[in-house]
Amino acid sequence: MTQALYRKYRSKSLDEIVGQQHITSLLKKALDQGRIAHAYLLTGPRGVGKTSVARILAHAINNLPYTGDGEHLDIIEIDAASNNGVEDVRDLREKARIAPVSAAKKVYIIDEVHMLSKPAFNALLKTLEEPPEHVVFILATTDVEKLPATIISRTQRFSFRAIGRDDAVKHLRQIADDEKIKIDDAALALIAERGDGSFRDSISLLDQLSSLADDKTGITAELIESTLGLAPTNLVENLLATVEAHDVAKIAQLLQQASDDGISSTTIANQLMAHLERIIAEKPQFLDLLDRLLDVSKSSHPQLKLLSILGMAAAPKAAPKTAALATPVLEVSATVEELARQATREHPVIKPQKTAIKSEPALLATTDQTAPAKPAAKKPTGEAKPFDWDALIEYTRKEYVPVYSVLSKCKYELDGKTLTIYTGNAFYKKKLDDPKYSPMIYSSLEAIGSFELTVHTIPTVPAPKDSQAAAVAAIMGGGEEVSVEAL
Repeated sequence: MTQALYRKYRSKSLDEIVGQQHITSLLKKALDQGRIAHAYLLTGPRGVGKTSVARILAHAINNLPYTGDGEHLDIIEIDAASNNGVEDVRDLREKARIAPVSAAKKVYIIDEVHMLSKPAFNALLKTLEEPPEHVVFILATTDVEKLPATIISRTQRFSFRAIGRDDAVKHLRQIADDEKIKIDDAALALIAERGDGSFRDSISLLDQLSSLADDKTGITAELIESTLGLAPTNLVENLLATVEAHDVAKIAQLLQQASDDGISSTTIANQLMAHLERIIAEKPQFLDLLDRLLDVSKSSHPQLKLLSILGMAAAPKAAPKTAALATPVLEVSATVEELARQATREHPVIKPQKTAIKSEPALLATTDQTAPAKPAAKKPTGEAKPFDWDALIEYTRKEYVPVYSVLSKCKYELDGKTLTIYTGNAFYKKKLDDPKYSPMIYSSLEAIGSFELTVHTIPTVPAPKDSQAAAVAAIMGGGEEVSVEAL
């Protein structure tokens, strides 16, 4: 029977462990000095060498050679996934009291120790607190958060890291050369990426693909993509290029083609995130897209979610005209109190800070370039009507109550085809910008005949229209213009 590659190339010494030098160097130093702990805890992702290090360490403690094959009577491996009851641990405690057969120490390797039940942990705790002199425990887990703090505190903990891509590619190349497996560098990089930091998974995938590869071409990136149902690299690159080109229709076409080819939207999203992670330093404008892609796998409709996310990222961002107040429009030599009193006398619609000008946390002129632009859609049939704010409020009251509850508290300005909504605070802005509610606003606009408008939200109140009032508001850190009748 052919031996699996991940078993054939399992490390036999601490020097052969790849990518965990921060652990192996400490263990070698401790072994050289004869400092042996009574309990070790190895934590980290799957397939990064925890079990291999546990076995190597168990043999090194007893000055025994480790070949990767065979078992020793004084080195006992226990799988906590299938031996996780309190009776199993009690049986271990009884046997631990018996002296080793031939080695200096009896070593217990408990793999996936987080699977033990709570009573089993309680039973193990007593032995860890007062272990026999001839016993050493090596605990390994992929989920250290599930271990009681009392267990962790009684061990020497070593945290393993996910294997870096460069280390994985280098190791896979060495194995491929030794096994006479023909594979190009692009394919090696793709295998390392799909291994997700796990040597075992990467080597197993290399083993699997070697039996499918053509003798002439060997393992190629195209073979890996078709075998694993991945999106071609050029599709991922084309999607991002299309986002930059603001071509929503092309994005929909590319995603539909991928769906027809049997490529899942979750897979595409994961590949997009992996690609963006590599180029984000060069293209930081994709940070928001990268963040939104994390939600695709959580969605009950991942295909629509991915289309929505990419479509919104591609939609041109509107840059509406805003009443920005970068600096006061009046030269003010008087104190704030004097200016306020003067403005009150000359313009009765403005009241001092305590009444008419309501303090805001940010300048009225704050602009937000991240507000979502209107999604690309088919132009509705019918004649456009003049915009009617009251009609919009009334329609959302009947059809979209969550939107109405926010929109009814907002102010607005219309500048050409841009509808600027002043939400008054960041919380309301975030709600209206939410992908769940933003389409409802556009649907409501279409329903009242204002289908050509683009919505822009600002998390403040409108700036006062009077120049002197605006200057007062700017100096006082913000404010709202209030009618005399309302006072």
